[in-house]
Amino acid sequence: MVTRRTFLSLAAAPVLGAQDPIFTTDVKVVSILATVRNKQGAIIHDLTKDDFTVLENGRPQTIKYFSRDTDLPLTIGLMVDTSTSQIKVIEGERGASFRFIDHILRENKDKIFILQFDMAVMMKQPLTDSRPKLEEALSLVDIPTEKQLRAGGWAPGTILYDAVVQASKDTMQKQQGRKAMILLTDGVDTGSDHSLNDAIEAAQRADSLIYSIYFSAEGPTGRPVLKRMSQETGGNFFEMSKKQTFEQIFDQIQDELRGQFNIGYVSDTPVRISEFRKLQVMVNQKGLSVQSRDRYWAQR
Repeated sequence: MVTRRTFLSLAAAPVLGAQDPIFTTDVKVVSILATVRNKQGAIIHDLTKDDFTVLENGRPQTIKYFSRDTDLPLTIGLMVDTSTSQIKVIEGERGASFRFIDHILRENKDKIFILQFDMAVMMKQPLTDSRPKLEEALSLVDIPTEKQLRAGGWAPGTILYDAVVQASKDTMQKQQGRKAMILLTDGVDTGSDHSLNDAIEAAQRADSLIYSIYFSAEGPTGRPVLKRMSQETGGNFFEMSKKQTFEQIFDQIQDELRGQFNIGYVSDTPVRISEFRKLQVMVNQKGLSVQSRDRYWAQR
């Protein structure tokens, strides 16, 4: 959710209507990022405000802000699972991440942080728009050796949920605009203090999408967990395979982030208590599907 000040700073593209709306300083705009696809899975770009319907807790809302502004700043978190289960793919993840950063980052506009998680959560590089800093940090993302584990007194583990909660609260919640966390992991959590619901709610409160890139060479599968995290936050789920490489997945994520519609409305129900409210975004044209978050945190 964004305040009036944020709303005005986002409005690079005009509101479609006879007259620009006027908001008082206490008005809160609910901001939704939506990706629209046709039956073939191609991203659709040529829609207008009138093509969309937004429901909050089942009630139709009036769209006051609408654009497909590919120039909006991006805040991205690259979050890499460095537990021993990922040892077979860590080099591929690192190489694809280098390429992704090189392609998507616009210096002086976009910001990226790099975080690794295994039995601990380690911020390798806080938010920055510096390619050299990001590349240096990414080169240091690696799986701890048995010697390092013994020296630290740690047991093998993967605190995925704690990583999402920490990144959401410490970084994403303080940012505005388009935000996405990209998880490279098998989705298996062992040892987190937080639950899956905690992780999803933290991302939703931070208005942050989750994009999951799944790989599992062996052992338990966290596929359902990652699918749920992505679906409920409005992101997407991908599975690395011989037919779909890390590079191809990162290209798809980039296309989505650059092809989203920005939809904003002012709720018809004042916020008297802080709560989650259900969201539903629909496209009025047949044969199209919408990808967006399914609820938001209404802050009193």
